[in-house]
Amino acid sequence: MQWAEANILEAELPAHAYDVWHDRAVFHFLTTAEERQSYVQKVLRAVRPGGLVIVATFAEDGPTKCSGLPVMRYSANELHAEFGEPFLLLGPRKRVPPHTGR
Repeated sequence: MQWAEANILEAELPAHAYDVWHDRAVFHFLTTAEERQSYVQKVLRAVRPGGLVIVATFAEDGPTKCSGLPVMRYSANELHAEFGEPFLLLGPRKRVPPHTGR
């Protein structure tokens, strides 16, 4: 396995080189349409046809900031719409925060 560190909007990724794309905390920080479109184009080019793309963002009722930075919030359908027709929504999941017992 090879790791790389880069700004995803500037990184040069090989075409169709990845079977799985997992984004746990990037997409929701892309607050302009241009940034999001660039990201989606990177994913389309980098992930092989039939590969999996897993993207986790804040839900529509989630916080408006993270680490002091503004974030975008999405329902499953809104997030899918950002990626568009080439992507098939397989199974949206909404994480429920653990109960603190208070």
